Amino acid sequence: MPPGKADAGGVGMTYIGCVSETPAPARRGWLTRVVRRLTEDEQELDAADLREDVQETGARPVSTCCQGEPVTVTGRLRSVVFTPRDTVPTVDAELYDGSGSVHLVFLGRSRIPGIEPGRALVARGRLAEQDGIKVIFNPWYELKSVSA
Repeated sequence: MPPGKADAGGVGMTYIGCVSETPAPARRGWLTRVVRRLTEDEQELDAADLREDVQETGARPVSTCCQGEPVTVTGRLRSVVFTPRDTVPTVDAELYDGSGSVHLVFLGRSRIPGIEPGRALVARGRLAEQDGIKVIFNPWYELKSVSA
């Protein structure tokens, strides 16, 4: 039987137009995307936006970073904690990028202007692991502009 014809009980049928072989998720229209954004959990939407930002800036997702590698990560600070130590004060800032978290530890600092919860930044440094937590000690960082 020639292409575009089907046998329906002995009667030849011709399809007008094309039959799409594109999977359903790829064909979703704007309405489906809007409904998904309205019904999804706010934290999941925020994580998706952060993962998108990671791709746009060319940084690596935290979840793919391994110990000992020099990495560039970007995301939003979840928490900033001053930890007085016996010998050296530290600022510990948790950076979340939608795939995971890394702690940025600034040794010898009691406060850093601009490093505050909710602030977006890009950080570079060598990744270490301390007690199973990903850490970058004294990273180079660049604050992102605050969106209005």
